[in-house]
Amino acid sequence: MKKVINLREKRLRRRARTRARISGTPDVPRIAVFRSLRGVALQMIDDVAGKTVAQANFRELSQTSKNTIIEAKEVGKKLGERAVQLGIHKAVFDRSGYRYHGKVKAAAEGLREAGIAC
Repeated sequence: MKKVINLREKRLRRRARTRARISGTPDVPRIAVFRSLRGVALQMIDDVAGKTVAQANFRELSQTSKNTIIEAKEVGKKLGERAVQLGIHKAVFDRSGYRYHGKVKAAAEGLREAGIAC
């Protein structure tokens, strides 16, 4: 049990270090990632105003797949499409202390396919 707590604490420390360096603006918002065992959720955040500009998660998908990596890529595409409709073409990717691997990487690739530079 102590190992699980330490892994979570380490992730939160990595997240805090990253957040100290990264912030979103109205022109270039921050894309925050939340990863769970079932899927991924993304938020596009304007840190100056403290508002969420757009969001997407795995529950919004019309077809669910057993492969969560494919779902994460679709979630990234969905958020990217919403951002392009709002006139946002550039963002800062905040992986929230997670490794850039698997679902997190797939979500970023989906954003790039939709036309968001991150």
